[in-house]
Amino acid sequence: MDDELIVRESLLSWFGKYGHEVDTAASGPEALEKLEAKSFDLLFVDIKMPGMDGLDLLERVKEAYPDTLVVIITAFGSIESAVRAMRSGASDYLLKPFKPDQLALVMERILCQQKITSDYHYVKGCLEQITRFDNIIGQSAPMKRLYAFIPEVAQNDSTVLITGETGTGKELVAKAIHAKSPRAQLPFIAINCGALPDTLMESELFGHRKGAFTGAGHSRKGFLEVVSGGTLFLDEVGDTSAKMQVDLLRVLEDKTIFSVGSNTPVAVDFRLISATRKDLDACIQAGQFREDFFYRINVIRVCLPPLRERKDDIPLLLEHFMEKFSHETTKHVDRVRPDAISLLMSYDWPGNVRELENAVERAVVLSKSRTLAATDFSFLRPTPLCCGQTLKSIQKAHILKVLEEQDWQITRSAKILGINRATLHKIIKRDNLKRRT
Repeated sequence: MDDELIVRESLLSWFGKYGHEVDTAASGPEALEKLEAKSFDLLFVDIKMPGMDGLDLLERVKEAYPDTLVVIITAFGSIESAVRAMRSGASDYLLKPFKPDQLALVMERILCQQKITSDYHYVKGCLEQITRFDNIIGQSAPMKRLYAFIPEVAQNDSTVLITGETGTGKELVAKAIHAKSPRAQLPFIAINCGALPDTLMESELFGHRKGAFTGAGHSRKGFLEVVSGGTLFLDEVGDTSAKMQVDLLRVLEDKTIFSVGSNTPVAVDFRLISATRKDLDACIQAGQFREDFFYRINVIRVCLPPLRERKDDIPLLLEHFMEKFSHETTKHVDRVRPDAISLLMSYDWPGNVRELENAVERAVVLSKSRTLAATDFSFLRPTPLCCGQTLKSIQKAHILKVLEEQDWQITRSAKILGINRATLHKIIKRDNLKRRT
């Protein structure tokens, strides 16, 4: 749309030559009338026009037709107008006079954005048709296999070992298996094995009798007794000590426990689901994990893929988290620009779904509009790696990156990293990690 006839005719001729269906308008009101009558994928809009200028038209178009892409063209370019145009939702900014190859380059980028938008709306339309298990979301091939696998696994009492990187949703899968099982109406108790020292772990699992140790002022049932009839989930089972592995192996074989300080056996009935981010086969070879215990907990294996291997699910997860945090924060963020989706799809997500969730929460909280753009995710900067780096230096860089992204909030950073607060404090002290000034 341009108020100069020669510009409109030149663009009409150029686009028509490449087979595009084109129309023109001499003013903002005329363009809005044509948009109301017919859908257009892309508008080229001049800023300087009598009456309604191009930026005002841009805002009206993005409000009424958010999926229509707009390129601002003008001979009166300035930083201020460029910034306003991009903040208002323009897909690009082009200064007159421009050459045909410049226009071709813009069109190439626009068509790429258009495909991303089309793909996004397609998966968004599929959202309500996807089977969900306790907020497990996805429509990729690995997730569809998981959805089919969960009901089969749930119907028997075999032990299950869930493996996967930190943040892939191992506890969600464990809850889904429990929810689909005959034990669904009975307790589900989760214990993070890496968060408890061995002595406390023993008391938490088996319970204790009054006076069994210093501070035991009264008797207390352990989780193995409390969960009887339900499901016990041992998260990060790879962090359990050799002694605890022996004790748990005996419980799995005998279905009885002894509280700390008691010689009276107590019968228990529970299903065990374990999870780990570690390679337990390698731990066994290194003498860090008991082989007999491994075979007992690894009757059925569920391997969760990292988010970087199922990126088709990112638009669905993005939609879910936008809805969640818009509701929780009352920010009403309900749209996302193609450039934001492109950024999220290109990022490797070392923290997996948990990192994506935290990223969307931050973007929604800090967003100044109802539409998320790539600039709202500018904090996502992959840690550069090179062949000369040691594993320790890569780990240190990643931990520092997470701390910086979370503004050094220890609890949240530890959650993303899949460790407890005490461990993170030790790493910070050991590696002398410091906040950047």
